[in-house]
Amino acid sequence: MYHFRTTNDLLKLCKKHNVSMAEIAIRYEMEHSNKHRAEVLKKMRKTMKTMKEAVHEAIKNPQDSAFHMAGGDAPKLMKGLKSKKMATSPVVLRAMAYAVATGETNSAMGRIVAFPTAGGAGVVPGVMLAFAEEFKTTNKKLLEGLLTASAIGKIIADGATLSAAAGGCQAEVGAAIAMAAAGVTEMRGGTPEQAANASAMGLKSFLGVVCDPLGGLVAVPCIKRNMLGASTALAASDASLLGVESFIPFDEVVAAMKNIAAIMSPKLRETALGGLAVTKTGLRIRKKMGLPPLKPTDID
Repeated sequence: MYHFRTTNDLLKLCKKHNVSMAEIAIRYEMEHSNKHRAEVLKKMRKTMKTMKEAVHEAIKNPQDSAFHMAGGDAPKLMKGLKSKKMATSPVVLRAMAYAVATGETNSAMGRIVAFPTAGGAGVVPGVMLAFAEEFKTTNKKLLEGLLTASAIGKIIADGATLSAAAGGCQAEVGAAIAMAAAGVTEMRGGTPEQAANASAMGLKSFLGVVCDPLGGLVAVPCIKRNMLGASTALAASDASLLGVESFIPFDEVVAAMKNIAAIMSPKLRETALGGLAVTKTGLRIRKKMGLPPLKPTDID
């Protein structure tokens, strides 16, 4: 009854029942997992709590990661909130800091929520938690935003992929941008159509981005891609609420992502055999990790 695989399906359900994307997400989960509403919300509250803990751990107790590729940048970004010389707004800067913090907690072997994946885990909490704090949003609204983000993530998983090994970074950070853009748009009082539109603009900005982690670890460039992805999600939400529309509907953007994934070289899909992973710095990290050296044929 509440099944959906595309944004078109989701929007039809929203219109039919005159409810938000978040409400459809709740009803979908209740229907497909045989759980009561209270159980669904309890699980999402636990998710929200873990997100908050991961963010604040890296800010309060920064730790250096293995091979010194991550750690300590989140507190640096937080200091910018006290400066009057920053080019971005406080909510954007906080979102960037929280996105980085999530990645740094992960790199330090702390606990995070893979939302939608470990590689793209910083964008959604970065955007949602930062917006909620800056604008004094209720936990109820925050939960609704996370549920909306989940619905968009399901659509991407059904229509394309959430795996960088299958589709590159567009499938992880790109997907997270789309999820966060929709979630924060609904948190701000936007319509389901505006939320879907924000997702389309957000995901379009990340189409074709490869997954090229140094040494295969989720650190460089993953964490900073999450940082800038958070700012993109907020920008997409602003644009959508101001009436800017994506010429390409979200479902078609997802189809385009699937097409790009199919023709993307395996060397650019989480294998650490291309892109930034094979720069001089990338190869130095690879050697430091004790990984076998690459032959010219591995890279070419």
